[in-house]
Amino acid sequence: MSESIDIGDRVKVFLDPSKIRGGDWYEGVVIRIDPYSMHRSFYWVLLDPDAQAILGFREISVFNPKNIQRLG
Repeated sequence: MSESIDIGDRVKVFLDPSKIRGGDWYEGVVIRIDPYSMHRSFYWVLLDPDAQAILGFREISVFNPKNIQRLG
């Protein structure tokens, strides 16, 4: 994650197929950011409806910066 991500940003998140069925990149919107340390945060993403239908849940928190990318 080279650029900063803010609440309201459109992002894509990677879900590891070994941990979540349907592992792939999914799009959504950042709805909350919970700081963890000076350099890391949990990014809460409201998934797009198509991702929700595939995965069976509405939102997810992403901690690993390599698993979230800002779109546009």
